[in-house]
Amino acid sequence: MTTRHQTFPHLLAPGAIGPMTLSNRVVLPAMDMNLCEDGEIHQGDIDHFAARAEGGTGMIITGCCAVAYPAGCTSRKEPGLSEDRFIPGLKALADAVHETGSKLCVQMTHHGKVARIDTLDGRPQLVPSIPKPPGDMSAMADCTPEELGKMAAIQEGKKATYREATKDDLEWLVRMFAEAAGRVKAAGGDAVEIHCAHNYVLGGFLSRYSNQRTDEYGGSLENRARLTCEVIRAVKNEAGDSLAVIVRLAGQEYGESDGLTPEEAAGAAAMFEAAGADAIHVTGTALNAFANFTDGPLPDKVGYYTDNATAVKRAVSIPVITVGRMLPEVGEKMISEGRTDFVAMGRQLLADPELVNKLETGRTAQVRPCINCYVCVQENFWDDTPLCAVNPALGNETLLPFPTTTARKHIVVVGAGPGGLETARVASERGHRVTVLDKTDRLGGTLWFSTLTTPDNERLLNWLTHEATRLGVEFRLKTDATAATVKALAPDVVVVATGAVRARPSVPGGNLPHVHTGDSLRALMTGAGDVSDQSLFLRTMGKLGGLVGITKSPERIRVLSRKFLKFLPMSKNVVVIGGSLVGLELAEFLAERGSRVTLIEEGQQLGVPMAMPRRWTAVRHAGELGVDIQRNATVERINRKSVEFTVGGKTLSAPANMVVVASGVSAAAPLADALARDGVDVRVVGDAGEVDYIEGAMHSAWRVATEI
Repeated sequence: MTTRHQTFPHLLAPGAIGPMTLSNRVVLPAMDMNLCEDGEIHQGDIDHFAARAEGGTGMIITGCCAVAYPAGCTSRKEPGLSEDRFIPGLKALADAVHETGSKLCVQMTHHGKVARIDTLDGRPQLVPSIPKPPGDMSAMADCTPEELGKMAAIQEGKKATYREATKDDLEWLVRMFAEAAGRVKAAGGDAVEIHCAHNYVLGGFLSRYSNQRTDEYGGSLENRARLTCEVIRAVKNEAGDSLAVIVRLAGQEYGESDGLTPEEAAGAAAMFEAAGADAIHVTGTALNAFANFTDGPLPDKVGYYTDNATAVKRAVSIPVITVGRMLPEVGEKMISEGRTDFVAMGRQLLADPELVNKLETGRTAQVRPCINCYVCVQENFWDDTPLCAVNPALGNETLLPFPTTTARKHIVVVGAGPGGLETARVASERGHRVTVLDKTDRLGGTLWFSTLTTPDNERLLNWLTHEATRLGVEFRLKTDATAATVKALAPDVVVVATGAVRARPSVPGGNLPHVHTGDSLRALMTGAGDVSDQSLFLRTMGKLGGLVGITKSPERIRVLSRKFLKFLPMSKNVVVIGGSLVGLELAEFLAERGSRVTLIEEGQQLGVPMAMPRRWTAVRHAGELGVDIQRNATVERINRKSVEFTVGGKTLSAPANMVVVASGVSAAAPLADALARDGVDVRVVGDAGEVDYIEGAMHSAWRVATEI
């Protein structure tokens, strides 16, 4: 985790790529925003990229731009490069980026076997070889009917057909890349990025898995790299010394046998340098996105591609750009060790466009963190504009800066979870006086508890806490909020952010002492709250944890629970009722620590409302950990040592020393109702108004706090 006083002398130093010099080593990699209209760049795209450039980012790389638009593109909302009509939009973008002192790189792409628009327009998709049938598609079982419907709708009921590229096709493709580079040059761009990864056509040719050709473009690594080398030479010939030429290369392909290896990637990088590339941008490719999306192209582990990038760095003398959850401290370390030259931070710059400016001015703790939730990229699966769970301005930069209030008010916020803290932060930044009340002894609410199973959420909690404190928010913890006590504070506005209500199951045994709701489990783990209905053993453990300070630190609980949880009688056999977001994450958490976990879900899909890529990985991981997953199951009875349930008319039983109820979550705000009856101006945010977890809490808080 980034420390508050860390400095970044290497990351913030100037650097050169070919003829281009950047003010620092931070790069925004391509992240498709789907804001264009029929291939033309409009103001929404310009605002998005200009915000990141104004935030200090050294180089901006556009999303995918189709070199032969509409042929070979995956969306009519991606920029085109095939006609002169696209130049004015490109030039407006370049001018906006240059005004900030940043550089613009245009990513040049032909999508090959994922060129959806070819299918819609009745063209076969251009591929090196007829694609192999997809492998493991079991993740689709955890897509909701609505999600499946949206993915199907953008296909318009059409199935892809394929065309194995002929020599004439390849000559045409090389020419399209070269002409596209010419238009980038005419528009005043600084660099182009040739995309040779992510199952697009050049990456398909390079891949042993995707390329089964027997001509001079298939077989050996040299042959498979031949097409990209021809593209590089043609682009260099067209651009001369006006543009830096970057190649985006998968350092590895994941999920199937015969994928590109790190050794092959390093060898290909050397060939690309010999052909004239000015830099190599190392990414990763999932050969089956539905099975391995969180390996590539958007990994869920911090610094996931660092070893592969290091291998490429050893093979070339040109600069290397490393992507893949590259947090500032990871990038600083890599550059200082000579393992990379530039650092691409995509999702982090979606979360906070001001990243670089904050690092440069020593405001590291003010950097809004990406929580790795995949909400942003999920929207691309149905051709929509990405959202950000923690930055509601993504896709609509006009929401900032916040309007300064003309009449300072006293706002009382009840509840110190993510919705309450974000309300307090935004309202304080606008100039209001804010008092936050919470009945527990710590900030965070359910967000604090979620940090146990999802450590990335701790970064968000730390940021919210730091920002609210910095802005002068007054906190009153261990304070029960009633209509009377709230009104006694003489608020102008009250915001209720007390979270959702969690009910016990209405089945026999639902009130047994070893049955926990999220509330009682949180009270037990933190040593705070009412655990009076729990066994003497559990109460003692919770109190001991509180006395020694263990329960104050999510990290200490995560670490110590790996060592000691398996020795507690309550953790030997655990049944989790409810396989939504909370239940699935908790099942993983307990199974990782040695518990034998049965997860009972009354519906078909698990992990809802996690974003799909994160959900697919979580379900797979739970299975790998040995979680016994029971779908379409109905709990009938909870006994002292087991849970009875039915599946398909059959009655089954699972052993249970502890039962955790992660279902029965609903929105309710009785305090808001009481205050409203008394004529108080009251608003509701977060799960108290609608259960939508962190994204819903942050977005509703932002909306309410900007309206007051």
